[in-house]
Amino acid sequence: MPSPANHQTRITLFDTTLRDGAQTRGVDFTVADKQAIALMLDELGIDYIEGGWPGANPTDDAFFAAPTASGQGFKKAKFTAFGMTRRSGRSASNDPGLAALMNSGANSLCIVGKAWDHQIKLALGIDLAENLAMIGESIDYIAKSGREALFDCEHFFDGYKSNPAFALDCAKTALKNGARWVVLCDTNGGTLPHEVASIVAAVAREIPGENLGIHAHNDTENAVANSLAAVQAGARQIQGTLNGLGERCGNANLVSLLPSLMLKMGYETGVNRDHLTGLTRISRALDERLNRAPNRHAAYVGESAFAHKGGLHASAVEKDATTYEHVAPELVGNQRLVLVSDQAGRANILRRCREIGIDLNNDSPLLPALVDLVKNREFYGYAYDGADASFELLARRLLGLVKEPFLVKKFRVLIERQPIHSALLDHHQDMEATVEAISEATVQITVDGESRLEVAEGNGPVNALDQAMRKALIARFPVLADLQLVDYKVRILNSGDGTMAVTRVMIDSSTANGHRWSTVGVSANVIDASFLALNDALCYRLLMG
Repeated sequence: MPSPANHQTRITLFDTTLRDGAQTRGVDFTVADKQAIALMLDELGIDYIEGGWPGANPTDDAFFAAPTASGQGFKKAKFTAFGMTRRSGRSASNDPGLAALMNSGANSLCIVGKAWDHQIKLALGIDLAENLAMIGESIDYIAKSGREALFDCEHFFDGYKSNPAFALDCAKTALKNGARWVVLCDTNGGTLPHEVASIVAAVAREIPGENLGIHAHNDTENAVANSLAAVQAGARQIQGTLNGLGERCGNANLVSLLPSLMLKMGYETGVNRDHLTGLTRISRALDERLNRAPNRHAAYVGESAFAHKGGLHASAVEKDATTYEHVAPELVGNQRLVLVSDQAGRANILRRCREIGIDLNNDSPLLPALVDLVKNREFYGYAYDGADASFELLARRLLGLVKEPFLVKKFRVLIERQPIHSALLDHHQDMEATVEAISEATVQITVDGESRLEVAEGNGPVNALDQAMRKALIARFPVLADLQLVDYKVRILNSGDGTMAVTRVMIDSSTANGHRWSTVGVSANVIDASFLALNDALCYRLLMG
């Protein structure tokens, strides 16, 4: 397949998964989620990571108070805080919203202001001159503080259609007062690609492309197309989210945009070709973190994106994959699936083994066994894309590269519901407020031939099991003292079976120095699934040394 012409033009990528993506219905990020996703985005090579809105909610406040807020641990990304222009009737230096931004610890600040005269008059109830003053004074205040200022022109495209001169004045006012980027927002998501191309081209005659960005919503299923049209018309920054998360119908999907920009249009981004091969893994890891099934029909990264059924297609692909594939799947970390012969797997397994330092070549007789083992386990419900540590343990165990540090011979978990204080019971009280659930776990563990039996209570059955296992192990393995379980998620894999359904448990763990890993367990019994993930978490910590 011929390579696209290289424009030698750099496109800046701005991710708003943690802010705009957090407005997705059913998505509720924890601080641990935000930290993990931010580091994942930085690893990919995203230029800007918008962490949220300081002062808007306790989760964002806690996240900006964490070390990642100042960019610690980031390799290249600029950590960005989001807010709005000063309020009408206040000075920029006396506005609580801008003060929260200034105190966020982020050196890059993105503020939003309106660019549609209809919205300004209706929603804000102010005149157009005051709106321009709010934009200019807010940007000037940020820029003079030494921080990088970005301005999102809210409702820009609707505003331009209504009053092009005023909408353009909003953008030019931000630029004149020191904005590094002026971003044109299709806030309602109703603009079509030919309109975006025309309007961005007109704006680009007034504002240089290296200062111009696009923020598209997906209400007409055109957010990706609109973003690409804006780039072709002169914009040099794209804002979007992983997997197209966002309010209503979502935002422009960076997972689709990245390979289109790089492989189709020849643009340069902060993501290099090696990191692009991790795109499928990152897309699926986000879905696992959100406890939802990946979209198997997603462009580039979906399970079906390079799947071919028997017959003409499969036959042609066997001879030359370009007959039915627009790019090679390995370029984005995906794999070809010929359903009649199931030839997928080897390349991905070899790549992942190389990443974790396992020397395995294509001629190894153990490779087919590892491929089959992974496929069989994923058919049962395991998801190794989102559980890197469990995959490494699986591979090392099969290849004989790891000695099991301990063996859990058996365990038992008891849960007892009992009154908190019998004297408090009366028929007027809520029953849930007068009882408590006591969890107790018993484990028998063998270490170096020595068997230990320990009992512990905990805040729930998994915590009790964790405490009992550590109690049995920590004298022999002191490094477990700094192990923290930072997240725990359960997903039902076959919901039609009700309470008999198979469950998948994902556990995120970390050490005191911030090293994180994920493990997975699958079973028809949720406690057993939790044990499998917990057992891997402890084993992996000991493997790290």
